[in-house]
Amino acid sequence: MKLVQPPGSVQSTGPVLVSLQDALDRARKNDAQFLAAQGDAKLAREDRVQARSAMLPSISDSTQFLNTQGTGGTGIHNIPEGRFVTNDGVHVYRQWAVLHEDLSPTTYLLTGVHRAQAAEAIAKAKAEIAGRGLAVTVTKTYYALVVAQRRYATTEQALDQSKRFFNIAQDQERAGQAAHSDVVKAEIQYGQQEQAFDESQLAVENARLDLAVLIFPSLNENFSVVDDLDSAQPLPGFAEAQSMAGKQNPDLRVASETVRQSNLEVTAAKAAFLPSFLIDTDYGIEANSFALKSVWAAHPDAGRVPTLGYFLTASMSFPVWDWGSLRSKLHQTEIRQEEARSTLSQAQRVMLGNLYSFYNEATVARAAVDSSRRTADLAAESLRLTNLRYQAGESTALEMVDAQNTLTAARNAYDDSQVRYRVDLANLQTLTGNF
Repeated sequence: MKLVQPPGSVQSTGPVLVSLQDALDRARKNDAQFLAAQGDAKLAREDRVQARSAMLPSISDSTQFLNTQGTGGTGIHNIPEGRFVTNDGVHVYRQWAVLHEDLSPTTYLLTGVHRAQAAEAIAKAKAEIAGRGLAVTVTKTYYALVVAQRRYATTEQALDQSKRFFNIAQDQERAGQAAHSDVVKAEIQYGQQEQAFDESQLAVENARLDLAVLIFPSLNENFSVVDDLDSAQPLPGFAEAQSMAGKQNPDLRVASETVRQSNLEVTAAKAAFLPSFLIDTDYGIEANSFALKSVWAAHPDAGRVPTLGYFLTASMSFPVWDWGSLRSKLHQTEIRQEEARSTLSQAQRVMLGNLYSFYNEATVARAAVDSSRRTADLAAESLRLTNLRYQAGESTALEMVDAQNTLTAARNAYDDSQVRYRVDLANLQTLTGNF
């Protein structure tokens, strides 16, 4: 049977050998959800940088030229100032360096920076959650392909065995040592194994496509995977897993940083009742000529006087009455604070429940691997013995078919148990991190 494949799947160069770690690294470069979570973390970092910069005074430079219409009079009406009373001459030049500092309560209490730090920690934890979730997805998809390839090999062996059985049954019928019903049964078994072989080929192709979508920027099936199911890492002790989950669980970090953020929101709401300060310092010139010394149009008899100087503006504002809006905002932040604490408490309970569940599932899966391996070995030996007995005329066709089906099922169960253990480990590591 020939299946259609995307272009580029068959190339002159050899296929790329991909391990599980390679697949994880490739998926992190291509998965849109994971990249979006990482982008959010980078944006949160820039917010923190901006919040820290907002605390510091800003310095700006300003250059202005004010050209005012003169009085145009004679005698007593000819005065040196312009027609606008704010200017002391027809020409006014300004060159200022301005130092500005806004000392709001969020500035001198550092709540803005701390809130940005908490938001950055939340974004980083969410990016880690996305990364661990992606690891589970890649692990499932990767080993789905490995198992599909194993089942393809198993069904190929079963097809060869059923064909051999069909030939033996025909030979024995011609020799008068077997009934025609044995040949019919063998032919039915052979046809079923042919169909199972085609299905296994389709399963391999679908699993390969699923993994290719995850790990390559363009759809490409020119790769092969490493079958490392037999080298799974051991399961750590429960006490160690619990300790790792308490220290490295990103869901708990999100919940705890959300509580921290809500606490800062309460602090900021309370700080709104405090006074705010504003300081502006200007240093430069404001003169009738662009120079360090100039003749004032209003006082020409004073000669050239220095123009370089400074002036300082300082103000303080204090909330007196706002019809209760500030107190209402404080109540809102306190409500959110209680919600965040409740969410943290629930996250701790959920994490602990999942830890017990995932660990127990991994324990059972580990035991199933050992048990199913033994069963597969016994099924292979049973088929060998049944085949010898059938050739000697001591076994029936039904026993041969049953032995073949038992071996196929046992091998598939062994493969499934190995994948289940790997996926259970990946699920457990979403709570504990890598071990």
